[in-house]
Amino acid sequence: MRVRKRLIGFIAIIQFVLWLTHFFLYETWTFSPEASATHEAPWIKLFLGFLSVSFVAASLLAFRYTNAPLRAFYKVAAVWVGLLTFLFPAAVSSWIIFGVARLAGLDVNFHRTVELLFGAAVVVGLYGVFNASWTRITRTTVRLANLPAAWRGRRVALISDLHLGHVRNGSFLRRMVAKILEEGPDAIFIAGDLYDGTAIDARRAAEPLNDLVAPQGVYFVAGNHEQFGDDSKYLHAIAAAGVRVLSNEKVEVDSLQIVGVPYRNAAHDGHFASVLRGIRLDQDRASILLTHAPDHPEIAEAAGVSLQLSGHTHLGQFIPWSWMARRIYRRFVYGLSRIGKMQVFTSSGAGTWGPPLRLGSNPEIVVLEFE
Repeated sequence: MRVRKRLIGFIAIIQFVLWLTHFFLYETWTFSPEASATHEAPWIKLFLGFLSVSFVAASLLAFRYTNAPLRAFYKVAAVWVGLLTFLFPAAVSSWIIFGVARLAGLDVNFHRTVELLFGAAVVVGLYGVFNASWTRITRTTVRLANLPAAWRGRRVALISDLHLGHVRNGSFLRRMVAKILEEGPDAIFIAGDLYDGTAIDARRAAEPLNDLVAPQGVYFVAGNHEQFGDDSKYLHAIAAAGVRVLSNEKVEVDSLQIVGVPYRNAAHDGHFASVLRGIRLDQDRASILLTHAPDHPEIAEAAGVSLQLSGHTHLGQFIPWSWMARRIYRRFVYGLSRIGKMQVFTSSGAGTWGPPLRLGSNPEIVVLEFE
């Protein structure tokens, strides 16, 4: 009951913030000291009122239902929330320019300024939508101490955060599978959040994974979006498609130790350390830890892990959230980094969560070559 009350309170706060933001946009658009209220059309107020509740309504429905009209509604609402992120600073900038101009005694057409800045915000946002659908291949070389001879020169593919749901589904996964297979990796790692956590036919969405094969195996570890609740339907669907689901366990492939710890067991440092102790890594041999988030790399390093592969951060996905992600995760927010004797590679992910936009980050599939 307490959790439910907190959730309702959180949703109410989000909705109130969205309503205030839309009210601010309306007041900015209709304010015009140069002329009569020619821009105060009633339909604008009604339209913005609908948009202000669209994303919360679509999100609540998305956790219970899945059908074509709802998916279309969710996509439109999600794109709009992304555009809102750019429209709000455009509105603030309009008022700043207006205030500075008044203090300086300059005659600036306020509404023309608003039109220009709002137009620029929409263009930037739409570019973000396009950029989010353009998946890159990121290549890097990793040198590991005590790497088994069989793994020297081998390549692995890392993909994370596809977020299959109301925005992206099986057709998106099929394209990602095709891109990975074009690279011919020796092993493939899926670092969580394959699903978005919304209502979905999990088995049908995972079917393209049947074609995802590699000589040394395909491995998956659960992310936070699989573990909002009971993750069994997602894990069973992934396993049924022929992918090895790793849950607090180690497998050895040609003397390389491959470890998987799902998000829920790696989120708290004490529990994470206990899980890794139970796995009993051989610290004299190279190991790869697959875990969704780069939350506690110091725990993995202390356990003797050679390389941690993660996702989760999305590199903030788009500005200004990318700046916040950098402050939270610092050097582990993206790319190859090091802590002590361990290296960490954090991917920005292939999909998106919430608004399907990317600006300041790119969707990617990572190909790592071992030396």
